[in-house]
Amino acid sequence: MAQLTLEERITRLEDIEAIKQLKARYCDICDDDHNPDRIASVFAPDGIWESQDYGTAQGHAAIQDLFRGFQKLIRFSQHNVMNPIIEVHGQRATGRWYFFGPFTFTENDQPPEARWTALRYEDDYVKVDGEWKYQHLRVHLR
Repeated sequence: MAQLTLEERITRLEDIEAIKQLKARYCDICDDDHNPDRIASVFAPDGIWESQDYGTAQGHAAIQDLFRGFQKLIRFSQHNVMNPIIEVHGQRATGRWYFFGPFTFTENDQPPEARWTALRYEDDYVKVDGEWKYQHLRVHLR
C-alpha cells in the first residue's frame, strides 16, 4: 500500500468527519418529524433510500414522498447512531453504522405504540460539488 502524503491523510480525515456530520444531519431530519422538506438536502439527485421493511425510493421527490409516509406512521423517534466504519475512496465512500433508539408508531388508527428499534445502516456516499451526499442508504432492521 502506498504511503499517503500529509495532505492526503488530512483530506481523508476531513472527508470522514464530513460524512459523520452528514449522518448527524440525516438523524436530525428524521427526528424533526421525518421532515420531507429537508430530506432531499442530504441525498444526491438520484440517491436511493432502501429498506426491505419500509420500501425503496429513488430521487429527491420519491424520498420526500416516502418521508411523508413516515410522518403518518411515526409520532416520535430518537436516532442514536454509533460505531461507524467509514472508508473513503476519492469522490466515493462507504459507511456502516449501528442504530438503537425509541420510536412511537401509529398504525391503522390504533393508539400509539412505543418500541425500541435496532438496525444497521449500510451507506454509499458520493461527493457532489464538494459536499458529501447519500448515494444509497440501506436500512437493515435487526
